[in-house]
Amino acid sequence: MNANSSPDARRVLVTGATGYLGGRLAPRLLDAGFTVRVLARNPDKLQGVPWADDVEIAQGDLGDRDSLKKAFADVDVVYYLVHSMGSGGGDFKKTERESAENVAAVAAEAGVSRIVYLGGLHPQSGELSEHLESRAEVGAILCESEVPTFVLQAGVVIGAGSASFEMIRHLTNRLPVMTTPRWVHNKIQPIAVRDILHYLLGAADADLPESRTYDVGGPDVMEYGEMMNIYADVAGLRKRQMVVLPVLTPRLAGHWIGLVTPIPRGLAMPLIESLQFDAVAHETDIDSVVERPEGGLTPYRDAVRLALRTIDDGESESTWTSTVSAPSDPLPSDPDWAGETVFTDVRSVYLGSGADEIRSRLHKAVATGSAENWQIERSDSDGDIRLRSTAKLPGNAWMQYSAVSAGGGTRLEQRIDFFPRGLAGRAFWYGSLPARKVVAGRQLQRVVAEVDRA
Repeated sequence: MNANSSPDARRVLVTGATGYLGGRLAPRLLDAGFTVRVLARNPDKLQGVPWADDVEIAQGDLGDRDSLKKAFADVDVVYYLVHSMGSGGGDFKKTERESAENVAAVAAEAGVSRIVYLGGLHPQSGELSEHLESRAEVGAILCESEVPTFVLQAGVVIGAGSASFEMIRHLTNRLPVMTTPRWVHNKIQPIAVRDILHYLLGAADADLPESRTYDVGGPDVMEYGEMMNIYADVAGLRKRQMVVLPVLTPRLAGHWIGLVTPIPRGLAMPLIESLQFDAVAHETDIDSVVERPEGGLTPYRDAVRLALRTIDDGESESTWTSTVSAPSDPLPSDPDWAGETVFTDVRSVYLGSGADEIRSRLHKAVATGSAENWQIERSDSDGDIRLRSTAKLPGNAWMQYSAVSAGGGTRLEQRIDFFPRGLAGRAFWYGSLPARKVVAGRQLQRVVAEVDRA
């Protein structure tokens, strides 16, 4: 149990804890003093998540009422953060409907005092995409249930790992010129992940005279194409050129995005279909029940900058350790396609001396043996040393050294991480492969020679 909670702390259940928002909400609920239980179909997906040991983990499925009964026992607030976008196959609208009916029925039986559901912004009238229609239907089922329900409706969430943001990231990084459907001119009101988490957390205790929906969005309303070009500007890319093709249907666009980005086609398709419609808040009633975040809502440009800070700081997912300093940072449970591509070059050498002895010499050896255009940026207490490239490159590059005990000696590892900027960065990485093999090898030899002399 978290140190901030107590035996009398209110218990909340987070469904979708292995998903993007659920995985970021759980630790913030813990910090707020709640006792947190999470529902997961596959608890193994929570391995490596830093807060997993501080929560109760219940295995279950929204389609299985019996599994929900145990998970909902003694729960005060249920967070419903599950939807079937990208699950593929079957009648997902039927699945979503049955899941909502199960949650509503079991929550009422268990005496749950509130359900908090996250839906999507959508036009107030007219035809919707299947996924937007399904999410609206889930919200309606929950609101009509016996349990008071707080529905938040949000649009594009901006943060590393969010499917909507990753589509913007991958499209903009890969395509200096792109053909787009007409939805590139639709109006969008994005919201930073830190702000939607603020509203989700506040919804647990906010006044709720009756079940209802609340629209939430960031301070900026813009066209989707404008969002991509602001991303390009923040990422240091040239302005993207867009050629609108009226005949490019959502289905064709979904297939195309599945080909040019790592986002699965089954997920890209509903995202594209939903972008046919404006996603703008129609009211600001949320301000009367949940105060805005301290300092105000995050502008889109700032939200993008936060989402890209792992690139600016040189922290690839493979070096992600024990804590999440901001909701815009990646989690181990995020999908493989989340985040920008990080190219790596790893090579190592075995040394006969002990690891402690090597570590004591390593900083001086690296400082002396480093090639030009590399500057020591960080030296950790465990002996790891990281350098940042000062050369003008189409991306950001870091080189890290570490010494690990191995077989009675030490394995000295040299690792280069390169975050490419646009197509030029990818071309640079692949084009420099022959030279990099020679240069990186010689660099490691220089450091080893200096270690021996130190």
